[in-house]
Amino acid sequence: MSKFHQMSVYVSVAEEESFSGAARKLGMSPPAVTRAVAALEERLGTKLLSRTTRFVRATDAGLRYLEHARRIIAEVDDADEVAAGTSAEPRGQLAITAPVLFGRMFVLPNMLEYMVRYPEVTMTALFLDRVVNLLEEGIDVGVRIGELPDSSMKAIGIGQVRQVVCASPGYLKAHGTPHIPSDLVGHTIVAASAVSPSLDWKFFTGKKMTHVKMKPQLTVTNNEAAIVAAIQGFGVTRLLSYQVAAYVASGQLKIVLNEYEPPRLPIHVLHREGQQASAKVRTFVDLLVERLRADKALCL
Repeated sequence: MSKFHQMSVYVSVAEEESFSGAARKLGMSPPAVTRAVAALEERLGTKLLSRTTRFVRATDAGLRYLEHARRIIAEVDDADEVAAGTSAEPRGQLAITAPVLFGRMFVLPNMLEYMVRYPEVTMTALFLDRVVNLLEEGIDVGVRIGELPDSSMKAIGIGQVRQVVCASPGYLKAHGTPHIPSDLVGHTIVAASAVSPSLDWKFFTGKKMTHVKMKPQLTVTNNEAAIVAAIQGFGVTRLLSYQVAAYVASGQLKIVLNEYEPPRLPIHVLHREGQQASAKVRTFVDLLVERLRADKALCL
């Protein structure tokens, strides 16, 4: 039993959190999967998985091993592609990350299209409203909104978004339309912490910045919840333009104070590889960049 086989089996068990699930995924018998993991743990001299009758979870050592194992397996897949030539059909595992709502709205549909086109590729989506370290977390492709720090990552610009203040037409009719940022003090505020974690909202008149201290009546950690509250006429919220574009177009929300908006935020597609990117990374990035650059919601 090779080290690489043991490693591959372990990764499947850890990801599926199940020996039987990994067996089905790999086309192996459950006893064979159990033997492979046991042999790996014996060879390493450490426990990688905690097992109970209800679940299987990676230990701290198992999580560290999983991170490196995923990277090694991906590199082996890439080596196979290089040996087969740059025209090889994409295959293997791809891990993608993006902000939660952006991922659901824009990235997931492209992942589904890609997997239909290339059925030998399996994909994992990590949609989180935090900055994910692609290298440390074994991610192949990521989408970032905002200015990028200096990095060795390959970054491709695909659009930009605005930070917009909006409310329903019904709310504005009942409570009045704010015309300058300080008018917001008299309004019911819905704060989406993923977008506006600070209670100070920044506005600009030319290059001059103004702070308005908010006292939200409702604070939510989910952007979609803030959208629902605003559509139902509860109050005024601040979100990113792509998140509300459809509701603005349908007339359910109206953007206000647009002349005081902060500078637009760039959107980039990132990946860890340079010119020698594997076929699976190269083809998915090409598809994602093409689709996102064509989306009007990302260039408003």
